[in-house]
Amino acid sequence: MDRLYVIQTLMKQRKLKNYLEIGVFNGHVFFRIQSSFKVAVDPEPNFTVYRKIGKTVFNPSNFFNQYFQKTSDAFFIEDACSLYKNRQIEIALIDGMHEYSYALRDIENTLDHLSDDGIIIVHDCNPRNREHACSFKEYKDRNFTGIWNGDVWKAIVHLRAHRDDINVFVLDCDHGLGIIQKGKPRHHKPKFNGPDIASFTFEDLDSNREEWLGLKPANYFYDHFSLYPSAQW
Repeated sequence: MDRLYVIQTLMKQRKLKNYLEIGVFNGHVFFRIQSSFKVAVDPEPNFTVYRKIGKTVFNPSNFFNQYFQKTSDAFFIEDACSLYKNRQIEIALIDGMHEYSYALRDIENTLDHLSDDGIIIVHDCNPRNREHACSFKEYKDRNFTGIWNGDVWKAIVHLRAHRDDINVFVLDCDHGLGIIQKGKPRHHKPKFNGPDIASFTFEDLDSNREEWLGLKPANYFYDHFSLYPSAQW
């Protein structure tokens, strides 16, 4: 189970249409989503106009795509209010800058435009080792080319600890898929002893992973949303 499967299954079985993706990179997920209202936000997308054309041939719904080549902060300041004035976001994938403060802003800004029944999926919420969870500076300094989840997980911990109007948990698949919905939380707030969330280390996470993230097995996805397994997309 990965983020594409989760998104497409939710869209098909819950009849969700309006899709936002923050951090599209090469469009691996974005171009495969089947919806007539798709919005891509990325300051440095890694695809050409020819790739757009080719992906439209294979998935005609890509003809209607809207692309915003800018940071997500700029998008929410300059474009989101007018874009979502008459239609709210129904499902979103947040896979942008893998740092706590950036991820938290992306989530909170998306929540401002999310429908009451909308769903946010956040990628990279469950790093498996210290290297995967390193800072952006460490990632760049060593020219690391492997998996980098960063500290997105801290945004999940923050929301679970401080928000009383959303339900937040993480599916244990695809590097950790955070699931966020509006409504009363179904979890107990994590309790902390010591420094604030920004100061937490990977070792802190590793010792409290299930409680802090609300970590659930992948198959919990079906039970939580009352879905049935679909063919892989």
